[in-house]
Amino acid sequence: MTSSLVVEIGNYPVRFSTDDPALLGCLRTRFGDFVTEAPSSAPVDFSVRLLTPGLLPGGRDIQVTHVNGCWRFARDLFHSEWFPKHGRGSVRTSPLNFSRDAALAVPGPMAASVDSTLRVLHTLLLAPGGGFLLHAASAVRNGKAFVFSGVSGAGKSTISRLAPPDVTLLTDEISYICPQGETYRAFGTPFVGDLSRNGANISAPLKEINLLAQGSSNKRELLPPPKAAAGLLRNVLFFAVDPEYVPLVFETACRVASTVPIYRLTFVPTEEVWEMIS
Repeated sequence: MTSSLVVEIGNYPVRFSTDDPALLGCLRTRFGDFVTEAPSSAPVDFSVRLLTPGLLPGGRDIQVTHVNGCWRFARDLFHSEWFPKHGRGSVRTSPLNFSRDAALAVPGPMAASVDSTLRVLHTLLLAPGGGFLLHAASAVRNGKAFVFSGVSGAGKSTISRLAPPDVTLLTDEISYICPQGETYRAFGTPFVGDLSRNGANISAPLKEINLLAQGSSNKRELLPPPKAAAGLLRNVLFFAVDPEYVPLVFETACRVASTVPIYRLTFVPTEEVWEMIS
């Protein structure tokens, strides 16, 4: 018997269906508050199948291709397909993904594959509408969202860990940013970093973006739009080398940089850094 659940991120529901109750339970545990009761329909519906042990064709890096109306996301631990015209797709995953994906140490043998599928899918869903995923922590304070972006080791999880009690964490790893009229909004995600916990499933208007750098003192520098856009582009999460989508991502980064204040935030790993964030 096939059962399903829906993972809703950024107000966009994606259904996952399987005939394996254990796999369904794994997903429910992994995505927590981002799991909703399955509506009668969802824009995207993936069937999920667990293969016999063994690697699938492909390398360690995700390859994203678009051929004849089908998007394919593939690496050695899973293969996913998505047909936007029909709103349907599939995830085929190897049980080895749990042991091989130490950075995604989450419950169950296949949640990492669904997690990766969702990341790629949402980059494609967001791009045409002017949104994007960003390598960044984000949090809500006083009703506004603050984003802290940087490469691995820049301090995303550190600044999240140092947050005071009046701050609600949206993510410590991948931020979800959508346009809202002339401004932008940040949403919580279940994409986890070093803190190994989902963000809150809430959203707030985006007040500012901080490009992180560690140093000997706490200071912020407001960047002009060209430098801000360049810094932003280094951290935008996007996998597809596609002539239609890549320019959209570039245009979005430039638009955000001219709309949202973007700072270079140099900080030492102490709670005092949050005195500049309000």
